[in-house]
Order: sequence, then C-alpha cells, then structure tokens
Amino acid sequence: MSETASSFDLDSCTVELNAARAQGHLSETAVDNIKIWLTEARYAKYVPAIVEHINEEKWQALDDVFWTIIPFGTGGRRGKMYPFGSNAINERTIGESAQGLADYVKEFKPDGPWSMAIAYDTRHRSREFAELCSGIMVANGFTVYFLDDFRSTPELSFLIRYKRCDCGIMVTASHNPPSDNAVKVYWASGAQLIPPHDQAVIEKVNRVDSIEVANFQQSVDEGKIIFCIEETDKALMQEHLKHSFDGPRDLKVIFSPLHGVGEFNVKSLLNEVGFNELEIFGPHREPSGDFPNVPGHVSNPENKEVFTEIIKHAQATGAELILASDPDCDRMGAAAPLTMDPAGEWKTFDGNQLGVLLADFICNMKQKNGELNSDQFIITTLVTTMMINRVAESFGVRCFNENLVGFKWICEVVDREGPDDFILGTEESHGYLVGQYARDKDGAVACMLMTELAAWVKAQGKSLHQHLDDLYLKYGFHRERLLTIRMEGSDGMKRMQKLMKSFRTNTPEIIGGLKVHSHRDYSTVERIYHDGSRKKISGPVGNLVVLDTEIDGNYIAVRPSGTEPKVKFYMFTYVPVDQITDLATTKTEMDKRLQGFAADMQKFADSIA
Repeated sequence: MSETASSFDLDSCTVELNAARAQGHLSETAVDNIKIWLTEARYAKYVPAIVEHINEEKWQALDDVFWTIIPFGTGGRRGKMYPFGSNAINERTIGESAQGLADYVKEFKPDGPWSMAIAYDTRHRSREFAELCSGIMVANGFTVYFLDDFRSTPELSFLIRYKRCDCGIMVTASHNPPSDNAVKVYWASGAQLIPPHDQAVIEKVNRVDSIEVANFQQSVDEGKIIFCIEETDKALMQEHLKHSFDGPRDLKVIFSPLHGVGEFNVKSLLNEVGFNELEIFGPHREPSGDFPNVPGHVSNPENKEVFTEIIKHAQATGAELILASDPDCDRMGAAAPLTMDPAGEWKTFDGNQLGVLLADFICNMKQKNGELNSDQFIITTLVTTMMINRVAESFGVRCFNENLVGFKWICEVVDREGPDDFILGTEESHGYLVGQYARDKDGAVACMLMTELAAWVKAQGKSLHQHLDDLYLKYGFHRERLLTIRMEGSDGMKRMQKLMKSFRTNTPEIIGGLKVHSHRDYSTVERIYHDGSRKKISGPVGNLVVLDTEIDGNYIAVRPSGTEPKVKFYMFTYVPVDQITDLATTKTEMDKRLQGFAADMQKFADSIA
C-alpha cells in the first residue's frame, strides 16, 4: 500500500464500498477497481478525491467511472472526462494509453529508432493531453512530430505516412458531447489499430505501472518534439488537389466547422480549387470545446438540427449549398435546396445519400476522363446502403461491402486490395475517403468533391435533390434510417448485452408488418432460420445481428456502438426500378415502412429490462 493510501482509513472505506455494493449502489467490478486505485502506488495522487467521493456517498459517479476499464472501440479510447477513474478520460488513463502504445511499438520494433505523430482538436484539455502524450513518448525514446495548432484527424493520418512514423495519436472525441474526450491511436499505416495490434496495445495499457513524462518545452528545445504544421499543411494540400475534378465553379457555399478544426482545411482547399464564394457560418466559427451555438451542444453533422439556423441564413443570402464538418473534421454533412430556388425549401442529406452522390459522381468523372477500369473498387460496410453496390456495378467496378463498422476496416481493404485501384471508401456515418494520402475518413476532401458535384449539377439546371431522384430512378429507390438508443453506465452495458442476446435467441418474427425469414449473426458468421437451422455465411466476425425480411433489400442491422454507450439500429428499404410507378408515392410508402421498423425496434428494446 502506498504512503498516501495508508494515510486514510482503508478498512473504513472498504466497509463502505462493500455496503454500497450490497445495497445495489455499486457494481462488483466498480468496487474491485476502486480498491485497486486506493491501494496501488501508481494511483496515489488520486486517493484523496476518491475517498472524498466515498465519504459523500457519490455512488453513481463512482460506479460510472470505475465499473470497467475504458476500452478501445472502433474509434479509440473515448469517454467522459473525470478527474479519476478507470472508465473515464483523465490524465492517468490518457497517460496509460500513450505509455502502453510506446511499450508495444518498442517491443514490436526493438531496434528503433522510433517516431510518432500527434495532433489535437478544439475540445477541452485536448492541447493538455497532446502535450502529455508527447512528453511520455519522448521519455520512451521517440521523436515526436507535433501539429502545433488545431488540426484535423485526417491530417494526423497523413502526417504519420508523410513522416513514416511508427504510430500516431489524435486527441479528439470526434462528434461526442462536450463532456467527452479521447485518444485515437494509429499504426504506421496511418490507420487506427486493428488486430493484432489493437489487443496487444490494450494488454500493454492494462499492465502500465509507472509513467515517465519528459518536459514538453525542454523536449521542443532539444529537437525531440518537432513542430511541422506548415510543412504538413502544404504537403496535404498537394495531395488533396490530386482528387479535384475540372468543371464549373459557379456556386455560393456556406461552411460550418461546428466550433471545430474544419475551417482551415476546408476553406483553404475550396479556395484553392476555385470556389471563391465561400462563407464561414459566423455563429459556428469560434473554436470551442463547449460547442456553444450548436443544438444540444453536440457538433455532429449527422444531426439535421445543426443545419436549421444555417439554412435560414442560406435562404436569406442566396447560398446554394451548406457543408459542415465535425470537431475533428473527419466527417462531412450537407444540405441543399430542393429546387433551383435557394429561397425555397431545403433538406439535409443523410450519410448514405452523400455516399451515393459521391460514388456516382467520382465514377462518372473518372469514366469521362478515361481513368476507370474493372480492377478499381469502392469500399463500404455491412450497415451502409446497398445502393452504392449498384452504382459500382453500373460502372463496372468492384465493391467490397462486407466490412464491420469503423473506417479502419475500410482502410484495411484499401491496403489488402491495393491502393492504386482504390476509388472511394464510405460509411453511413458521414465518413468518406479517396486517394492514398491517408488511412482515415476526410471531411475536407469530401467537402471539395461535394462542392464540385453541386456546381456540376447546377450547370445542368438541377438541384442536388433532383439529381438524387434521378439516381433513384436509375439504381432503384433506397431509403435508410438510423435509430439510436442510449444505455448509460454499468446497468446500460448489461442491458445492451441482454438486448443483443435477445435478438439472437428470441428474434422478432415480424417487423414493420414484414415477416423476418432469418437473421445473420456475425458473432458466429451464420444465418439462422426460425426453425433453428443454420447456414454459414461470408463476412467478418463481430457483434452484429442483421434481421432479413421476406422482401429483398428490406432489413435491419443491430449493433452496440464501439465508442459510446448506445445501441444502433440500421434500417434499410429498397424498391427496384421496375416497381417504381411514382417516385413520390414510393418515398411515402418506404418512409412509412421505416417508421414501422423503428416502432417495433423501440418496443423490442423497451421490453428488455
């Protein structure tokens, strides 16, 4: 026991903790983790605050931050910030992450030399955590390439590849609420960790005892931390420009960084390719971890609400396209007028629709330029619209869609199949990537391509929404919807586990009025029918269940989030071209079907206590 730990009554605290567990206030795992933090020397500095919480009986707070060890999910180690706790983002858990990464890299590459890249966004404590990680890596013998201002996640991915680093860290919680922060951990490829590296780093993190930290400023003075932001900005710009298409530039655009890092990358890029009528939306311009002027203070371009005020401004000023990126500018959202009249009604696009628009546009432009061939490919995921598959088929290119959620899996396919033939990677959660320069989604290049598409469509006398309707009549009507149910804390985790088990063992027989003929369980990679018979299917292993109905293309995928305490229901409908007699009627019918899917899924989830 440490000296700090011995200076308080451990026996008394233990009695109180055990009593709280017996009364249902604390989970068993929380009590076990609290005792570790109270008795092991590495956590000594946090003991007074923990004891204070015990004395004040702040059981819910203690359970939330101790019921588990914060894991690496699809986007890294992410969660709520709290001064202490194994399930919170704080100086200790961030430090353990950096130390564990350093330990693994040195074991994987024992002879050195070692280098890594670090960047950070506008969130609270992001700069502090970036300096902490840098100091830890220097203390472990690494040279650190540091982006000394707010920059995007894709720029960090690019920097790793550009400087040929062994790894990288991005300090950001992406589109999470202001309470959260995170480290996204990257490998030498520039992609987030995948097997075997992810589990190996987790094992190292869990075994971290002492953490040595070099002084940040001294390390800068000694050349061990190298500021390289100007050089990296210029090099990334040149890579971005390789993916621009010639065409019209007559378009008035509004961009919102949603209080994040996006203005630098997006504004400079759009100006460089010739879009000079670009306005940065003032109320969302200030870099701020509070995201003060965004509805609910959640800067997520997936949320339609973030566009409400921007649309009002666009209608008043005659703008023709609105773009937005999340705090670390790896996601892109967009809205446009339904017709050619900017003062008229506007609607946002969901991530699937944006993926379809970009896939069709890029293939179209490459085909016109004589740059498309049958070896090339597009990559999506198991929960992304199948309409993109049909786009790829129409242009005679390949499409890899049997991938788990998380852009790292898309990037794995890029490297497996060969980056020279890579056209586009896209997932429904507003992530898009082209080219070889990075291995993560890139909101800036997506904004550039979306703007070029909008100008190209405008030159043909159509709005983006009218253009999308044309694509429905070409590829068939696809409509998707996402239902998200939050399940906080240890009780929420238990409920999520019970819910996923119920989908596997007590599968609904009817959803939205359609019979469910079978379900796909990707934990066993099997299709299970209602009579209990099973059949092996292709695909990756993961915690995902897909309910297939009697009508082809109408199905629901269910998975727990890898980065937040929530379960996601991805709902899909499809009507082939030859069954569309009136597009407006088809839209209404499929929206009604999706409403039925959502109602039944909500009811099923609510039945799980």
